[in-house]
Amino acid sequence: MLDLFTIFSKGGIVLWCFQSTNQIFTPSVNALIKNVILQERTGLNTFDHNGLSLQYKLDNEFDLVFVVAYQKILQLSYVDKFLNDIHLEFRDKYKNELSDGQIFNNFSFVDSYNKTLQKAEEWANCQARQPKQMRTFEESLKSKKTVASMIEKKGEEKSTVKAVKKKEVNFVDEGVKVSPPASPKPAGNGFLDEDTLAANRARLAKKMQQKKGKGDAKKSPKSPTSHTPEKAGKKPRVWDLGGTNKDLQTLERTLDKPEDAKDNFTPDTEMIGQMKGVIKDLEVESSDEESEEEEEVEIETKNQKPSRGGMFSIFKGLVGSKNLTMADMEPALEKMKDHLIAKNVAADIAAKLCESVAAKLEGKVLGTFESVASTVKTTLTESLVQILSPKRRVDILRDCLEAQKQQRPYVMTFCGVNGVGKSTNLAKICFWLIENNLRVLIAACDTFRAGAVEQLRTHMRHLNALHPPEKHGGRQMVQLYEKGYGKDAAGIAMEAIRFARDSKFDVVLVDTAGRMQDNEPLMRALTKLIKVNEPDLVLFVGEALVGNEAVDQLVKFNQALADYSSKVNPHLIDGIVLTKFDTIDDKVGAAISMTYITGQPIVFVGTGQTYTDLKALNAKAVVHALMK
Repeated sequence: MLDLFTIFSKGGIVLWCFQSTNQIFTPSVNALIKNVILQERTGLNTFDHNGLSLQYKLDNEFDLVFVVAYQKILQLSYVDKFLNDIHLEFRDKYKNELSDGQIFNNFSFVDSYNKTLQKAEEWANCQARQPKQMRTFEESLKSKKTVASMIEKKGEEKSTVKAVKKKEVNFVDEGVKVSPPASPKPAGNGFLDEDTLAANRARLAKKMQQKKGKGDAKKSPKSPTSHTPEKAGKKPRVWDLGGTNKDLQTLERTLDKPEDAKDNFTPDTEMIGQMKGVIKDLEVESSDEESEEEEEVEIETKNQKPSRGGMFSIFKGLVGSKNLTMADMEPALEKMKDHLIAKNVAADIAAKLCESVAAKLEGKVLGTFESVASTVKTTLTESLVQILSPKRRVDILRDCLEAQKQQRPYVMTFCGVNGVGKSTNLAKICFWLIENNLRVLIAACDTFRAGAVEQLRTHMRHLNALHPPEKHGGRQMVQLYEKGYGKDAAGIAMEAIRFARDSKFDVVLVDTAGRMQDNEPLMRALTKLIKVNEPDLVLFVGEALVGNEAVDQLVKFNQALADYSSKVNPHLIDGIVLTKFDTIDDKVGAAISMTYITGQPIVFVGTGQTYTDLKALNAKAVVHALMK
């Protein structure tokens, strides 16, 4: 039974509404509009909110939205058919009013609604009662296999005979033709007699001697006195900066050296002052070849010549004013999906993006071929920009100042899989914070990986060398809170936050151990750390190199944080740090995949190996690189 059915325009005008219960559906419909329709996620068929399942259908010709809501626990198989039928019924009945743009409120649509719903329910009942008909023998795969097996191909029999002959072993002399031997007669006890065994042994010995003689004949020595020189052994490669045993003492880094204790680093003074204020946006420059191709395409379009082959050349046949249908868009959408996958977008996300574009364009009245191509490309570009644009603003500097007024530290937790660069990008963010005159405490909660604490300690010394206490009134800008290895990470984070509050630190950066998304014990430990300490921001650190794996990582991390937490509203991932962005060129699809699957913004982008290689995501630049 349907709880709600409503028809409203994309401008927000409700044309008709039917409600079977007294439940308030406004929050659920608003959530559908906010999280699906406005976020360009219209490739999704259903949307769940507060125990309700909402299905919708878009009418792009008249900018209408048809929404059905029912209890999530119900399994209604006729909803899709009902939406299609009611959509056609409403268009046919009020096509003139919709074409003229009239706003009408007082009209009767109840009878049409009830008849359409009744027909859909009867259709579902017939489908449920009607047993599935068995396929005939001609329709089955077995019949095709039987026919195919009866077809003989040329050369097939000869090849099999040759293969069998290769497996046979004949010990008879090659020059003598013999008839096939008779089957040996077994002795009285069931085994071969002694004469047959002796004959077989003699044949085997003769065959082995012939092979040995042929092998010796092939080896003809050049002369009795000549001898080949001994082959020199492989010499080890000598590296320019390889070092010797004498350099072991200076290269030993497992223990603190006296010069390290004195902080005798030579800081790179060029870095100082580059990260003040808001982080600069990421810039993706277009190549000269691409601009030349675009100019050539524009010239060809003006001269009305056939366009060059490209991603959107499939719309060449769509000319004149017509409503765009799925049949027209299907070849182009397949090509579009392949293009997105080639740019490192996850396959599932690429399919949903294409479905979203199709749902947005189906029924649109389009003109000439040029307008079709530009409309499709513009629609996809707008969808991608909308997905990458954050739903909420993440202003860390503003939030840190707000926490400073409340006399508490602002806590950020970094999590992710192994080897993605959590500690390195934590140090970059730390440098950006101290550039803006914020004191930072780094909590070394990676008590699992060997060398994790030493890595953070080295970063701390370099950062303090760049911003010495003398320049900040004797205050040490970065400090490391560590308790060694093998300890409880949640307890270390709690002690670090308490220490930061007492010592008047502005920000606490919590570094956690890398863990795979399927490792249940480590995922439980991460959930405990977040649940106990309640950080202000949970950042997931992911690589820009991954494709489908990014979706699996984010889904399982969020699912684990939700499943292993006993809270009603567990703290999930708040933002994403995308690392190794300088290694992918224009294959920026991981950004689309991660943002689409979580709905959370990409807060930072790592673009190199120095402290200043930290950027903010520019949605338009990323989409421009993706659409090359």
